[in-house]
Amino acid sequence: MLTLGFVFFACSVGFDAVRSDLPEARQIDLAVLDEKPDGSCRVRWADPYQKRVREASYHCDPGRSALLKAPQYSDSRGYGWESGFMLTEGPDRGDLEDLTAEPDFRYSDVFLLLGMPLIGLGLIGGNLRAVPRVMGVETRLVRRAARLSEAAEWAAEDYERAVAAVREAGCHVLPSQASEVAPDARLVTALWVLREAGPQARQTAVLGGKLAKQMHGLLDDAAPAAGLRSMLKAGPMARLNAAQAVTELRLLLADSERKGLPERFAQTSVDLLRGQDADRAALAAETDFAGDPTAYSRLLAQLTRPAPSGSSRSASPRRGWRGYPRR
Repeated sequence: MLTLGFVFFACSVGFDAVRSDLPEARQIDLAVLDEKPDGSCRVRWADPYQKRVREASYHCDPGRSALLKAPQYSDSRGYGWESGFMLTEGPDRGDLEDLTAEPDFRYSDVFLLLGMPLIGLGLIGGNLRAVPRVMGVETRLVRRAARLSEAAEWAAEDYERAVAAVREAGCHVLPSQASEVAPDARLVTALWVLREAGPQARQTAVLGGKLAKQMHGLLDDAAPAAGLRSMLKAGPMARLNAAQAVTELRLLLADSERKGLPERFAQTSVDLLRGQDADRAALAAETDFAGDPTAYSRLLAQLTRPAPSGSSRSASPRRGWRGYPRR
């Protein structure tokens, strides 16, 4: 309907553009010699083409002000005043344009009257049809869920990377405090990072890995609900899956925020990224190791213990620094 309405509107514009049956005309002053109440009058005007004063019947505007009609009009001859259009080209130039001969409706008017209602109905109908499709748009919720999933995944990856740094140091035994052999600086620094993060870092990392895995599939299903355009393009089944996924994401977000998981994931990532400042981390690790080497040995033994088959996971490539605030 919208397309058909625009076609009719274009036809109306086209007819107006190609319509050239009326010659050019200019407005002139007319002296009204005689006038009847219905507007029928006889007028006089100067014809510059025939170079003479002419008179003819005309249809004056009966509703114009009485001050423009005789005898109130300030004309010493007792005439009234009216304006009209004189043709300036063609064989009839110099004649008055007869406006009453124009048809009330032209082809352009007919097409315009047909096209405008169709355009209105098309716009209203299209918007009403789109309303059910965009009712399930939850842009903010999907973004919040994506940020939570990302923070959980980062916490899990950062912990695995810290553990991998300990295992990749290549030394599984630390020298005792009485030994003269210096401990491996990389190993001590890697262990110091995990000690600073605390035992809760492992729990948070495990929880983050499970939550990220759970939310990954839900975010894929909820992708159409992330915006108006994607929701309009989605099919009925995709919109149904998106609505179900959004419901589950809303429950997960509420539960996670109630438990303070977003803050825990962020803080764990901050604690596990302390080793990026190598010089400062090495100095702090050396000082801490000197004070309690036994604790480092116990932590190393726990981390280098053979893992059950199928439970090891490779760490992802290092991401850039994320500026979480320190709590």
